[in-house]
Amino acid sequence: MDDHGESDRLTAGLSGALTPFGHRIMARVYFADTDFSGVVYHARYLEFFERGRSDFLRLAGVHHTELAEGKHGEKLVWVVRRMELDFLAPARIDDILTIDTRTDNITGARIFMAQQICRGGEVLVEAKVEAAIVGEGGRPRRFPKEWVKVFMPSDRA
Repeated sequence: MDDHGESDRLTAGLSGALTPFGHRIMARVYFADTDFSGVVYHARYLEFFERGRSDFLRLAGVHHTELAEGKHGEKLVWVVRRMELDFLAPARIDDILTIDTRTDNITGARIFMAQQICRGGEVLVEAKVEAAIVGEGGRPRRFPKEWVKVFMPSDRA
Protein backbone atom coordinates (compact mmCIF):
# COMPACT_ATOMS: atom_id res chain seq x y z
CA MET A 1 0.00 0.00 0.00
CA ASP A 2 1.27 3.49 -0.76
CA ASP A 3 1.77 6.17 1.90
CA HIS A 4 -1.83 7.31 1.62
CA GLY A 5 -3.39 3.87 1.14
CA GLU A 6 -3.86 2.99 4.80
CA SER A 7 -5.12 6.43 5.82
CA ASP A 8 -7.46 6.46 2.78
CA ARG A 9 -8.90 3.11 3.83
CA LEU A 10 -9.51 4.32 7.38
CA THR A 11 -11.08 7.64 6.36
CA ALA A 12 -13.00 6.58 3.23
CA GLY A 13 -16.35 6.93 5.00
CA LEU A 14 -15.42 10.47 6.01
CA SER A 15 -14.63 11.34 2.41
CA GLY A 16 -17.94 10.39 0.85
CA ALA A 17 -17.94 8.18 -2.23
CA LEU A 18 -17.21 8.31 -5.93
CA THR A 19 -20.40 7.94 -7.97
CA PRO A 20 -21.16 7.42 -11.68
CA PHE A 21 -21.60 11.22 -11.99
CA GLY A 22 -18.65 12.24 -9.78
CA HIS A 23 -18.70 12.42 -5.98
CA ARG A 24 -21.19 12.55 -3.10
CA ILE A 25 -20.62 13.38 0.55
CA MET A 26 -23.02 13.94 3.44
CA ALA A 27 -22.68 16.61 6.13
CA ARG A 28 -24.68 17.66 9.18
CA VAL A 29 -25.40 21.32 9.87
CA TYR A 30 -24.03 22.35 13.26
CA PHE A 31 -24.80 25.42 15.35
CA ALA A 32 -21.47 26.93 14.26
CA ASP A 33 -22.70 26.82 10.64
CA THR A 34 -25.68 29.06 11.34
CA ASP A 35 -26.19 32.80 11.72
CA PHE A 36 -28.33 34.72 14.20
CA SER A 37 -31.51 33.73 12.32
CA GLY A 38 -30.84 30.00 12.74
CA VAL A 39 -30.15 29.25 9.07
CA VAL A 40 -26.82 28.34 7.50
CA TYR A 41 -24.67 31.43 7.02
CA HIS A 42 -24.11 31.97 3.30
CA ALA A 43 -20.29 31.68 3.46
CA ARG A 44 -20.55 28.23 5.10
CA TYR A 45 -21.90 26.80 1.87
CA LEU A 46 -18.48 27.52 0.34
CA GLU A 47 -16.96 25.27 3.00
CA PHE A 48 -19.42 22.46 2.26
CA PHE A 49 -18.62 22.78 -1.45
CA GLU A 50 -14.87 22.78 -0.69
CA ARG A 51 -15.24 19.51 1.23
CA GLY A 52 -17.00 18.00 -1.76
CA ARG A 53 -14.28 19.04 -4.20
CA SER A 54 -11.39 18.12 -1.89
CA ASP A 55 -12.77 14.70 -1.08
CA PHE A 56 -13.53 14.07 -4.77
CA LEU A 57 -9.82 14.72 -5.45
CA ARG A 58 -8.72 12.57 -2.52
CA LEU A 59 -10.84 9.57 -3.51
CA ALA A 60 -9.71 9.96 -7.12
CA GLY A 61 -6.10 9.60 -5.90
CA VAL A 62 -5.08 13.27 -6.15
CA HIS A 63 -3.75 14.40 -2.79
CA HIS A 64 -3.15 18.06 -1.91
CA THR A 65 -0.10 17.12 0.16
CA GLU A 66 1.52 15.21 -2.72
CA LEU A 67 0.91 18.13 -5.06
CA ALA A 68 2.41 20.59 -2.56
CA GLU A 69 5.43 18.30 -2.02
CA GLY A 70 6.19 18.25 -5.75
CA LYS A 71 5.43 14.56 -6.38
CA HIS A 72 4.38 15.41 -9.94
CA GLY A 73 7.65 17.14 -10.87
CA GLU A 74 7.03 20.54 -9.27
CA LYS A 75 5.03 21.95 -6.41
CA LEU A 76 1.42 22.39 -7.52
CA VAL A 77 -1.73 23.76 -5.95
CA TRP A 78 -5.39 23.98 -6.90
CA VAL A 79 -6.94 27.43 -7.09
CA VAL A 80 -10.54 28.45 -7.60
CA ARG A 81 -10.60 30.93 -10.46
CA ARG A 82 -14.34 31.57 -10.60
CA MET A 83 -17.45 30.51 -8.71
CA GLU A 84 -21.10 31.21 -9.36
CA LEU A 85 -23.66 30.44 -6.65
CA ASP A 86 -27.45 30.26 -6.64
CA PHE A 87 -29.08 30.20 -3.20
CA LEU A 88 -32.49 28.56 -3.62
CA ALA A 89 -33.56 27.63 -0.06
CA PRO A 90 -31.96 27.74 3.40
CA ALA A 91 -30.52 24.87 5.41
CA ARG A 92 -31.00 24.81 9.18
CA ILE A 93 -29.32 23.33 12.24
CA ASP A 94 -29.33 19.50 12.33
CA ASP A 95 -30.22 19.20 8.63
CA ILE A 96 -28.37 16.42 6.85
CA LEU A 97 -27.02 17.78 3.60
CA THR A 98 -25.90 15.94 0.49
CA ILE A 99 -23.11 17.61 -1.47
CA ASP A 100 -22.83 16.35 -5.04
CA THR A 101 -19.89 17.27 -7.26
CA ARG A 102 -19.48 16.47 -10.93
CA THR A 103 -17.00 17.51 -13.59
CA ASP A 104 -18.56 19.21 -16.60
CA ASN A 105 -15.39 19.82 -18.62
CA ILE A 106 -11.60 19.86 -18.53
CA THR A 107 -9.59 22.12 -20.83
CA GLY A 108 -5.87 22.76 -20.58
CA ALA A 109 -5.18 23.75 -16.97
CA ARG A 110 -8.83 24.27 -16.01
CA ILE A 111 -11.54 22.04 -14.64
CA PHE A 112 -15.19 23.09 -14.65
CA MET A 113 -17.33 21.53 -11.94
CA ALA A 114 -20.98 21.69 -10.99
CA GLN A 115 -22.05 21.21 -7.38
CA GLN A 116 -25.33 20.98 -5.51
CA ILE A 117 -26.25 20.97 -1.85
CA CYS A 118 -29.53 19.19 -1.20
CA ARG A 119 -31.67 18.32 1.81
CA GLY A 120 -33.59 15.21 0.97
CA GLY A 121 -34.73 15.77 -2.61
CA GLU A 122 -34.73 19.58 -2.35
CA VAL A 123 -31.89 21.52 -4.00
CA LEU A 124 -30.78 24.29 -1.63
CA VAL A 125 -27.69 25.74 -3.32
CA GLU A 126 -26.07 25.25 -6.72
CA ALA A 127 -22.53 26.19 -7.70
CA LYS A 128 -20.54 26.36 -10.91
CA VAL A 129 -16.82 26.26 -10.21
CA GLU A 130 -13.82 26.87 -12.43
CA ALA A 131 -10.57 25.73 -10.85
CA ALA A 132 -7.01 25.49 -12.13
CA ILE A 133 -3.72 23.86 -11.27
CA VAL A 134 -0.85 26.30 -10.81
CA GLY A 135 2.87 25.92 -10.19
CA GLU A 136 4.98 27.68 -7.58
CA GLY A 137 5.19 30.89 -9.59
CA GLY A 138 1.42 31.02 -10.00
CA ARG A 139 1.51 29.96 -13.65
CA PRO A 140 -1.20 27.54 -14.88
CA ARG A 141 -0.17 23.94 -15.52
CA ARG A 142 -1.87 21.51 -17.87
CA PHE A 143 -4.35 19.09 -16.35
CA PRO A 144 -2.58 15.66 -16.39
CA LYS A 145 -4.12 13.35 -19.00
CA GLU A 146 -4.33 10.44 -16.56
CA TRP A 147 -6.58 12.55 -14.32
CA VAL A 148 -9.07 13.23 -17.12
CA LYS A 149 -10.25 9.59 -17.01
CA VAL A 150 -10.78 9.83 -13.26
CA PHE A 151 -12.66 13.13 -13.23
CA MET A 152 -14.74 12.80 -16.39
CA PRO A 153 -17.40 10.08 -16.45
CA SER A 154 -16.75 7.70 -19.35
CA ASP A 155 -19.88 8.74 -21.22
CA ARG A 156 -18.58 12.36 -21.40
CA ALA A 157 -14.79 11.86 -21.66
